[in-house]
Amino acid sequence: MNQGLPRSLLAEALGTALLVATVVGSGIMAETLAGGSLGLALLANTIATGAILFVLITVLGPVSGAHFNPVVSCVFALRGQLAPSYALAFAATQVVGGIVGTLLAHAMFDQPLLQFSNTGRAGLSQWLSEGVATFALVFTILGSLKSRPAAVPAAVALVIVAGYWFTASTSFANPAVTVARALTDTFSGIAPRDALPFIVAQFIGGIAALVLCKALFDLDETASQ
Repeated sequence: MNQGLPRSLLAEALGTALLVATVVGSGIMAETLAGGSLGLALLANTIATGAILFVLITVLGPVSGAHFNPVVSCVFALRGQLAPSYALAFAATQVVGGIVGTLLAHAMFDQPLLQFSNTGRAGLSQWLSEGVATFALVFTILGSLKSRPAAVPAAVALVIVAGYWFTASTSFANPAVTVARALTDTFSGIAPRDALPFIVAQFIGGIAALVLCKALFDLDETASQ
């Protein structure tokens, strides 16, 4: 990342905003058009999310690394590839960008801008799902960067698409997205009271993936910041 912090933060804010706008907006559209079929609505939500991830990582990866996720920024800081102060700035920007994305989706679908979700997502199965989903995401990122960097956009998009269907939580795998989705009482929402356990599980899963990847791959520990 050689574009400077302000440009990187702009890329992270924009990318996270567009990601969340897609997740929330496609959820609203899918629920409206699916005729009561939750499976069909989830499928539509899945496809839109995977597609936008591929695009955003391809376009913004050269600018900021296309983290769009505080867990990913934390992992790169722990690897010595992102200064801790940068990681904190990334995380704050990602959360703000995610909230903006939720507001944008509400505006596009003529929804009340300020909402709080009533969708409960609590319990061990949900927390385990978020840990596993985030583990899979970070494992995919680090493994792809080691073996085939050009494949990162497709690999990340595909692991999130898979996570929608093999986890009970539908694979939030992102604290910034979790906060943003607590602010929408629509298809993709999560009750604010349930957000913190998701976030804790996500960090645990991401750090566990880093530990495993260190054992599996010869990861470069040299700082690049």
